[in-house]
Amino acid sequence: MAVSGLQVDEKIYNLVQDEILPGTPVNPDQFWDGLSGLVKGYAPKCHTLLEERDAIQGKIDDWHRANALEPESYKDFLTSIGYILPEPQNVTVSTANVDSEIGTMAGPQLVVPINNARYALNAANARWGSLYDALYGTNIIPETDGCEKGNKYNPTRGAAVVAKAAEILNEIFPLSSGSHSDVVAYSTANGKFECTLSDGTTAGLADPSKFVGHNNTDGSPSEIWLVNNNLHMVLHLDKNDPIGAVHPAGLKDVEVEAAVSTIMDCEDSVAAVDAEDKAEVYRNWLGLMKGDLSASFMKGGSEMVRKLNADKAFESVDGQEVTISGRSQMLIRHVGHHMMTDIVTIDGQMIPEGFLDAMVTCACAHHDGGTSQTGSMYVVKPKQHGPSEVALTGEVLGAVENALSLAPQTLKMGIMDEERRTSVNLKACIAEVTDRVVFINTGFLDRTGDDMHTAMLAGPSCTKGEVKKSLWLNTYEDSNVDAGLSTGLNKCGQIGKGMWAAPDEMAEMLAVKGAHLEQGATTSWVPSPTAATLHALHYHQTDVSSTQAELSSRTPADRNNLLVPALMDAPLSADAVQLELDLNAQSVLGYVVRWVDQGIGCSKVPDLHGVGLMEDRATLRISSQLLANWLQHGVITEDQLVSTFERVAAVVDEQNSGDALYKPMAPAPEKSTAYQAALELILQGTQAPNGYTEYVLHKRRREAKAGVVTPASKTWTPL
Repeated sequence: MAVSGLQVDEKIYNLVQDEILPGTPVNPDQFWDGLSGLVKGYAPKCHTLLEERDAIQGKIDDWHRANALEPESYKDFLTSIGYILPEPQNVTVSTANVDSEIGTMAGPQLVVPINNARYALNAANARWGSLYDALYGTNIIPETDGCEKGNKYNPTRGAAVVAKAAEILNEIFPLSSGSHSDVVAYSTANGKFECTLSDGTTAGLADPSKFVGHNNTDGSPSEIWLVNNNLHMVLHLDKNDPIGAVHPAGLKDVEVEAAVSTIMDCEDSVAAVDAEDKAEVYRNWLGLMKGDLSASFMKGGSEMVRKLNADKAFESVDGQEVTISGRSQMLIRHVGHHMMTDIVTIDGQMIPEGFLDAMVTCACAHHDGGTSQTGSMYVVKPKQHGPSEVALTGEVLGAVENALSLAPQTLKMGIMDEERRTSVNLKACIAEVTDRVVFINTGFLDRTGDDMHTAMLAGPSCTKGEVKKSLWLNTYEDSNVDAGLSTGLNKCGQIGKGMWAAPDEMAEMLAVKGAHLEQGATTSWVPSPTAATLHALHYHQTDVSSTQAELSSRTPADRNNLLVPALMDAPLSADAVQLELDLNAQSVLGYVVRWVDQGIGCSKVPDLHGVGLMEDRATLRISSQLLANWLQHGVITEDQLVSTFERVAAVVDEQNSGDALYKPMAPAPEKSTAYQAALELILQGTQAPNGYTEYVLHKRRREAKAGVVTPASKTWTPL
């Protein structure tokens, strides 16, 4: 479809014309002229910045070829080529009209592939979660002493859940005397929290201000609303409920305010390679903005329909009605500057896919039916390399506002701190967008992949496990927080930390993930609504604002430590090399086979020990770059790589044997597009710009859709 000097795929053209623009103040000519102007005005700068990336990497590679790694000379070299920039002083974030869930509340954050409507709805609705369900369904309660989950409700396990919930209430909302486990009746008469204990005495809350309201049924409280560290819990009372009937006070559940924000992802967790895929991404976001997205599925032999939750309300202690959103505050993550798309072309050339993301998803903001109380929309931009690329994003968002008749600074910006050139210049990056930035975070996975690629020729990389002990990683986590606090971002935005990757290991998560808050994080990523419910407990245990106030006076981390790559200290044994090769081969194959053959961008992939780990393109980037590095430095041979892949492919096939849609790789690797893609990621790993996996994945997914198989190539070519 030719329009405004562009050639647009009809699927996207019709979606914009027929579904997105009706009901908005934007007419079609305005939209397409706006996209055309955006491409003409900013695509040349985008391409120039991408060429700068490649040129800088080439200089770094040449330096490593000619020099041994010595910190001071390396730093001087990186400064001389503009990789390290002077750190600006007196940078202050001034972003206004920020929703409280982003600007002032500390709480868990979900990241979910937006092309899956059911997952997106689950995440949006994860603002509230059942503590009873989260405890019952996870390993928080051990399956011992008669507490097995089984195929039907186990009263013994249920009693253990109630007891654990009482422990949690005692910690967060302690009584003036006694324990929640001793309560036989809760009362909110005369706007006052009171409970009767099993010995006949009464007690209130140790801190009465934590009781904020209630809802009554037939004159008795059915909901008791409590608050701590700006997050709510709700005690649900109903003696007619099967669970409430066996509780002395009728407590049938404890509801936790959990994922206060969610990133709806168009990027690393999504496989969207053509107009058909992209239309699904955009249509789901439109449904979330309009509030009418739904998803049907079968459960227990019956069809279920999932929709967005309604808001919640309660009567405050002074008799006023208080309404709280029933949904998570949504952000949307676009693709990075490096991605080009042929969904829209100009003069026969592909356009930056992120520009299309910006125009289409931001047009949907006109339909926002209450997601944002301030009229803002939150755009997270990944994989930016340094301040100039952050500045480009700010300029693009400003141009989109102008093109779509949105007020200036309607579009707020999140900066993913996941590339080394951004990490070492983070404060300068923030300085470019002080009037619209609301989010920075550490993404250990992509950041590790970029570190490996940038220092590809410095020497053999250490194992993935050893990277977690590296100097740069600890510095990275601290320096990100330092930048956020020193610029005042924490007063109007989020300082985030990365994902918990083991969705079944909730006991361990509950034991260790609270450390992210102690490190100064406003929010931290979790892999599921259940994990959000449990991680929310950490925000009750730690007052993030007080922690950040204490951290703001510390000596900032030395950003020079960010430049120390995690290299092998000494050669590994042959067995250790083979084990690491096996582990990474399984990770690569297990993820890529679902991406390429089924279009699944994020999935729980069992490792060689059967432990399910959340995998997306970030984890793939690490595994593929590590093996590419080892191949580059002779730690492994190409024959060893291929023979390992062939053997491990059979393991992955067996792990997926219960999937009716799965296509086995091992019987004929030469006929498996997915297998060839996985191998190609390693063979091209030193050449692919920044070690990104998207180029191979997109090409191979398109081949799989077309029924084409070509041998893995050692030579990288752009899409």
